[in-house]
Parts: sequence; structure tokens; C-alpha cells
Amino acid sequence: ERVIVESHPSLIGDRCVQFRDMLRAPLEVAMGLETVHPTVLERLNKRMTIKEFTNAAKRLRENAIDLRVFILVQPPFVPQDEALYWTQRSLDYAFDSGATAATLIPTRAGNGAMDHLMQRGDFAPPKLETVEDALAYGLGIKRGRVFVDLWDIQQVAACPQCREHRFARLASMNQSQQPADPVQCDACGGHR
Repeated sequence: ERVIVESHPSLIGDRCVQFRDMLRAPLEVAMGLETVHPTVLERLNKRMTIKEFTNAAKRLRENAIDLRVFILVQPPFVPQDEALYWTQRSLDYAFDSGATAATLIPTRAGNGAMDHLMQRGDFAPPKLETVEDALAYGLGIKRGRVFVDLWDIQQVAACPQCREHRFARLASMNQSQQPADPVQCDACGGHR
């Protein structure tokens, strides 16, 4: 029904349009925006600027190619108390750029580089509350489809009493694209 490919913004050009023309299904290109934080994107060594992302998104839009955007929830160098704010701004920017879908990726350790940044105090995995609130915001603005990447979601810190119910809630929201009732928890006092 649809062909989805991942690409760096610098590779969006004539070959992308030629590929679209060979398909018998709509083409969707997924690009990592990561964050719109003014200094963090450069520190992530993404090798692109916001302007380059914008130009690539515009080119896709002009050629009737759908855009899916990857956004990191609490990337390195973003303090915990700013994580939700920058995720929300990144969602706004993605949809302003013409995205039809956004995938929120809770930033994880485990690849060596992230572990090193964590030891230095430049990175901490997001709290589950931040991920939940980011998805709720994305669904609430009703500008396109919003998903949370649930791969290895167990790495996100959460109350052991209610975490599985909260993970199931995220999965349900991914599928339905609708907010779900919060999970009540006597152990942590959470109403997530």
C-alpha cells in the first residue's frame, strides 16, 4: 500500500523523485530531524542544519512525497526539565514542514557513545512520563500521525508496579491515534 524509506536530508534530490515514479504505491520518506534545539542538533553530529532539513522537506512536498519525521525524546545535552518542551517544539516544526507522521524515539544508552555521554553527565534516558506527555501532545495537536518507538522501551525508567500497563497504553495510543485513559497507580501515585 505504501513504500517507506529512510533517508538523510542531503540525499533528497532527483533520484528520490525518479524512485517515486517507478513505484505503484505512494512513497513516504522518513528523515531524522532529531531536535530543533538551537545548539543540540550540531552537537549530535547529524551533519545537517535545520535549514537543510526544511529544504529537503519542501522538495518532498513539492513532489507529492509524504514525509515521516524521527524525533528524539531527550537527546544528549538536553536537560530533563527541558526535554518535553523541545520534543513539543520539534513536533510542531515537523508538522510545519509538512510531515504526515512523526515517530518519537526515547533516546537510549547502550551503543558506547551514549554510555560515555551518560558517564560525563551529558545524557540521561527520558522518564516514561516525558514520553507519555510527548505522545499525548502530538496526538492532541491533531496535525498528523504520531507514534512512540516502543523498541526496548523497558530501558525508560518507570515504576515497576505500573510500567507494563503504561507500555500497553502507549501501544494502544500508537494503534488508535487517540489518547487513552491514564493508568492509576497506588505504588507511585501516578495518574499516567
